[in-house]
Amino acid sequence: MELLKRGSRGLAVKIVQKKLNLIDDGIFGVLTEEAVKNFQREHGLVGDGIVGQKTWNALAAEKECESSEEPGTIIRKSKRRIDRIFIHCTASPEGKPMTVSDIRRVHKAKGWADLGYHYVVYLDGSVHCGRDVDKVGAHVDGYNSNSIGVVYVGGLENKVGVPTKCQKPKDTRTFAQKEGLRDLVEQLKKLYPQAQVLGHRDISPDKNGNGTVEPFEWIKYCPCFDAKEEYK
Repeated sequence: MELLKRGSRGLAVKIVQKKLNLIDDGIFGVLTEEAVKNFQREHGLVGDGIVGQKTWNALAAEKECESSEEPGTIIRKSKRRIDRIFIHCTASPEGKPMTVSDIRRVHKAKGWADLGYHYVVYLDGSVHCGRDVDKVGAHVDGYNSNSIGVVYVGGLENKVGVPTKCQKPKDTRTFAQKEGLRDLVEQLKKLYPQAQVLGHRDISPDKNGNGTVEPFEWIKYCPCFDAKEEYK
């Protein structure tokens, strides 16, 4: 089989992506490279993100997993190993509705294959499916392969006359959203009992090495509340 790496395209890339539960668009990009590196490490190979003969052999030996989806349910267990459940916000103004289709349109405009999150919680607390849970998401760089991405609509103030890009981060969750998120997290924890629940900001580096990631160290404010503490 041919050697594949970031920038490669074609049918061989699609084969790799299907094996790794990625969206098989045939383009070897950042997400595919991340998934390849994780696969290599899990199989005792050099995690260089390049698909050579040894990696091809390991991929060929992988058995397909059976889905545990039950008719009529939207919360189902992923075929992927899930170590983390990340909570996000859409970084949209308080009270402004946003649908799965809206988010998908924004993310596709960025060149992504689909929206990056697996679940979306609307203002009324209802939970909606986004990207297939069997597919690697696009929500936390470096952590996508073995995680589930959950997002609630909101996360910014909505001051009159202030452009969206200038609105400040804010926990805008409605009471219904708080309840919807909690119920969703509880269901996900039943499916992935060992998974850690984190906010996007919780993977920020501890720059001063004091053992605590403090606000000035956050790479971003998302999800604008302490998800790690709330869902511990």
